[in-house]
Amino acid sequence: MPEEIKKEDVKKKGIIGKIKEASNDKEEQLDILSTFVRLGILVWSGGILTLAYIKLPPALGIPEQKLDPTFIASVFTGVLATFGVQAAKKAGEGGGSNGGGGITKDQMERLIEKASQTAPSQTIRIEQAPVTLKVGNNEEPYKM
Repeated sequence: MPEEIKKEDVKKKGIIGKIKEASNDKEEQLDILSTFVRLGILVWSGGILTLAYIKLPPALGIPEQKLDPTFIASVFTGVLATFGVQAAKKAGEGGGSNGGGGITKDQMERLIEKASQTAPSQTIRIEQAPVTLKVGNNEEPYKM
């Protein structure tokens, strides 16, 4: 005859209790908990991002929120990166002869040229080993 289990003997376990029951290793328990926290943040930020780009029907009675989704998008991509998911780059974006998303020397020189034509300014150019400072065209450079 099977013994009847009394309701008082069975304790209701929360999420923490179930995690402790599933694993005896403290580090594994923290890993499981951190995964749930990251999933919660991922769902939250994904929901906020979705709401930033859709228009809800007026029947719901929720006023339209004007928000800049930049911060939420960075949180979303940051949490995705912790799971090993990264955004794919478009062709020509990030790759190139300069090895990254920066600008080339020619592009920098064109920017300096255009900036000098629009407003009076002084450009200080720092060269590597040895450092040479040029103040004007007619003066001798100061070398360190």
